[in-house]
Amino acid sequence: MRYLLIPILLVVSTAANAQATEGCGEVVTIPTHSGTTTRYAFAPAKDAKIGLVMLIGGGGYMNLDDKGCPRLLSRNVLVRMRPLLNEAGIVTALVDAPSDMKTEEGLGGFRIASGHAEDLGKVIADLRARINGPVWIVGHSRGSLSAANTAARLAGGPNAPDGVILMSPMLVGDHGARKAWVAHTVFSTDLSDIKVPVLVIGHAADNCARSPGSQIGEIVAKTKVTRQQAATVTGGPIAPGRAQSLAACEPREPHDFVDQQDEVAAGIVRFMRGGNY
Repeated sequence: MRYLLIPILLVVSTAANAQATEGCGEVVTIPTHSGTTTRYAFAPAKDAKIGLVMLIGGGGYMNLDDKGCPRLLSRNVLVRMRPLLNEAGIVTALVDAPSDMKTEEGLGGFRIASGHAEDLGKVIADLRARINGPVWIVGHSRGSLSAANTAARLAGGPNAPDGVILMSPMLVGDHGARKAWVAHTVFSTDLSDIKVPVLVIGHAADNCARSPGSQIGEIVAKTKVTRQQAATVTGGPIAPGRAQSLAACEPREPHDFVDQQDEVAAGIVRFMRGGNY
């Protein structure tokens, strides 16, 4: 089976090179909370009927350049998947941190605030107006806090997402950390308020201390919407069974779906179009 990895990696490399040459999308700037602005990279897709707002983890600050490419956190799985999703007909909006949160800490505790949901609702509405179709929201790692918070707080209307996807979601917080927001998890939001389809994706080998893949079912147990699925990814270059650590929350780890962005993107597209992951 190892020979199959070669063409997959070539495809991803080709897509990445194309982005470097042509840019990553149109940079859109919208007004957000307290006189701030938020930028996102808008990447169209042929015959697109669905949009996807993308929220990376960490502090969420990517420092998008004028071509919509992230100068920071560029190895994140959502960044790697974006050209694959565009090729599959999904319009994407890669969202940077607001203008008052351009630091390493970035969004920090703001991820579970009502103001953050309202900001992202403006991004959703802007993207919806551009494509005249449904808009979903996806968050990876700490981005899952933002996605869950938005889906729970916004219901109905042009600002609300039509579905939510949580990848390697934050399930375990550190209540002894120096900064209080490190204790935040997806359960810091009332998940029962989510009324749209929910897809949760974890990796069986994810040994990030904050996102054990074995616990993703706890999310769908609390959302209880009509259409939901907890999907566990297996395989990849790193075998399960390692001790949990914070180092495993970084890129090139199962937490970031290393070398498996193709299959994850395909599963997301299937679910957004009404099928199973």
